[in-house]
Amino acid sequence: MTTAARERTTRTLAVLGFSALAFALGQTTLIPAVGELMLRLHTDPSGVAWTLTGYLVSAAVCTPILGRLGDMFGKRRMLVIALVVFAAGCMASAVSTTLATVVAGRVLQGAGGGVFPLCFGIVRDEFPRERVRGAIGLVAAIAGVGGGLGFLIGGLIVDNASYHWIFWTGAGMGVLAAAAVAALVPESPVRRPGRVDLRGAAVLGVGLVLPLVAVSQANSWGWLSASTLGLIAAGLAILAGFVALQRRTGEPLADVALLVRRPVLMTNAATLLVGFGMFDSFILLPQLAEAPLATGYGLGLGATRVGALLLPASLVMLVVGPLSGILGNRFGSRLPLAIGGLLASLGLALLAWRHGSQLELGGFNAIVFAGIGLAFAAMPNLIIDAVDPAQTGEATGFNALVRSVGSSLGSQVTAATLAGGGVVLAGSGAAARAFPADAGFTTAFLIGSAVGLCAAGLAIVIPRPPGRG
Repeated sequence: MTTAARERTTRTLAVLGFSALAFALGQTTLIPAVGELMLRLHTDPSGVAWTLTGYLVSAAVCTPILGRLGDMFGKRRMLVIALVVFAAGCMASAVSTTLATVVAGRVLQGAGGGVFPLCFGIVRDEFPRERVRGAIGLVAAIAGVGGGLGFLIGGLIVDNASYHWIFWTGAGMGVLAAAAVAALVPESPVRRPGRVDLRGAAVLGVGLVLPLVAVSQANSWGWLSASTLGLIAAGLAILAGFVALQRRTGEPLADVALLVRRPVLMTNAATLLVGFGMFDSFILLPQLAEAPLATGYGLGLGATRVGALLLPASLVMLVVGPLSGILGNRFGSRLPLAIGGLLASLGLALLAWRHGSQLELGGFNAIVFAGIGLAFAAMPNLIIDAVDPAQTGEATGFNALVRSVGSSLGSQVTAATLAGGGVVLAGSGAAARAFPADAGFTTAFLIGSAVGLCAAGLAIVIPRPPGRG
């Protein structure tokens, strides 16, 4: 490989990494502002939760569409469009003053969710074979790094400005990333002509939203109520109908024959579980750290200090992401995925056991994020190993969809677990405020730990791709 070619791929990787970071920050910069959003938008926790869930569901539905369009019209072109759409959504939320318009802007931001599969496709098409795994591992790890960095940036903004500036910051990063991609990233030569299945995307969106609405309202409706069970059943029936529809569609959104291949199917199942565990940690740790000392478990930290506490664990992912690629080259990507699931499970179990100090939160969370970093970097490599080059965008796009679905489930189930675990009052008289009880945090961590263990078990039995010893 010539020096000029190496410099070109290094520059391309830097631009793709910045693009992935811009989108990843959008997942978590808003979490430190949840309290301000409830106050400014005159809503409650279940209402404000849709600023996160709307983003994730939109990303889940739009990611495979953009991945497919990238295969058809060029991955660089669609990456620029995805970043522009993300920036436009940030601007829409930045000027909004009502919950409905902020959520609408968040949905538009999530529509840029094709950033990751498009980046993976460009790496596979443009990079030398020996650099593909490490580069994909680094880009994938940025998803977790951006999540942790988002807490710090969001905390700084909340403590010193208004929530509007969270969105203006995201818009600025999106515009810069789009310009850099257009100017510095070569267009992928791989094409796969076809059409986009918008009907399938609409059916998929409805099938995903209904169960999430049921989970978000389950504590007020009752987990076994007719409304909760009915919405979940309706969502599952629609998703089953989506699969049947895809089998009868000439150019489907999701190639069912591709997705039911055992390596692809089992990797996507593990991805769902890892995404669940990631947001289990994202939702729980800030609330633990920010809860007042009077709760008996909280650390009473401000938003900025919480972000600084969680940032080192996120940076661990920058190390383990490329390490996952190295392990994948030598032993296959099943190994880092299995180790990642075990580490995430261990870290969440330790957090269930002890979470009463900054050292415990920071140290055990670093174990969780080391596991998530290994797993995130391994999952797209497993998918890429199992599909043809022309199917990279579609297959990795669906993998990113599954990760968003897992994250949505993780955030909603975790919130429901906390709400159902009882409350503790901090303060006295009219100034007393209700916070989730410590038992709710313990239960939620244990659920996440069990999910991580299941992901590790799935990784072990994923079939090896053809040609790998």
